[in-house]
Amino acid sequence: MDDLIVVRPEGLYCPPGDFHIDPWRPVEHAIVTHAHADHARMGSRHYIAAQESAPVLRARLGDIDVATLAYGERIARHGVSVSLHPAGHVLGSAQVRIEHRGRTWVVSGDYKLAADPTCTPFEPVRADVFVTESTFGLPIYRWQHATRVVGDIAQWWRSNAEAGRTSIVYAYAFGKAQRIAAELQAARALDIGPLACHGAVVTVNDAYRAAGVDLPPLVHATELDASLRPRALVLAPPSASGTPWLRRFGDFSDAFASGWMQVRGARRRRALDRGFALSDHADWPGLGAAIAASGATRIVVTHGQVSTMVRWLAERGLDAQAFETQFADEGEPEAEATGTPEQVPDAGRA
Repeated sequence: MDDLIVVRPEGLYCPPGDFHIDPWRPVEHAIVTHAHADHARMGSRHYIAAQESAPVLRARLGDIDVATLAYGERIARHGVSVSLHPAGHVLGSAQVRIEHRGRTWVVSGDYKLAADPTCTPFEPVRADVFVTESTFGLPIYRWQHATRVVGDIAQWWRSNAEAGRTSIVYAYAFGKAQRIAAELQAARALDIGPLACHGAVVTVNDAYRAAGVDLPPLVHATELDASLRPRALVLAPPSASGTPWLRRFGDFSDAFASGWMQVRGARRRRALDRGFALSDHADWPGLGAAIAASGATRIVVTHGQVSTMVRWLAERGLDAQAFETQFADEGEPEAEATGTPEQVPDAGRA
């Protein structure tokens, strides 16, 4: 029988349903797993996304035609049943379940299994075929519990504040920045000083609050009183590193919060003071657990450490293959993170 998902020049395509999933070119009907720029692109005529994703999608893509689904709600398109299920990656992230003539495929998008106060937890979905990411698909990537990482961030922040240095944390404008703010609030670390953020983060914060996510107060960095800067922690996109925007803070210490910080050399190459391995993607054990929980006997890997994951799965008796896609590894083009006067035009990925 023909596959329910194939790769076309526009992106992942479902032939019987006549729709695409996270297309990288404009199409007629696009189902979007989440609002990161490599998965949600402008130009398509009609979009479908999870309800929780809508505020961020509209903030990033503008006045689009988007229909939303509650998690678990089913719709039919040309005889294909489609539903969205929590992926645990960022606010509104979803796995796409497709059922047609007794066959079920699940397209994961990006996902993580770790708890996150800013998004709905990952939900295992049974499938015949599981289409998965593999961003951190190497055994070296095994995350510590987030509370421990956030505790390290708080300790570093407190040390800087006592020395009169602003703490700058580079974090992706959508997802990571909000998670760090919420985690610091949960850790009761906000007595150290004020939380502030780059303009690229502000609009996304508003979208999170519109979706009902409890975020602590975050001051726009340009409005932060000069007397408070030495005790502040500022969340900024990675593209702000090394730019004139940082001059306003005087003496500062900087860090990057990313899964790539699991490898010491990554921090040295970026000339950072600190690195915190906090990721919104599944680690090596998490990928294996999600694949096993799907019950699928056929696995398709879309991006990340593709060849390693395909080989590992094949060695375990699974039918494993790869799709060639245009999805990014952890991170996204910073230039799409909503325009602000202080935005840095950097399209780099981390």
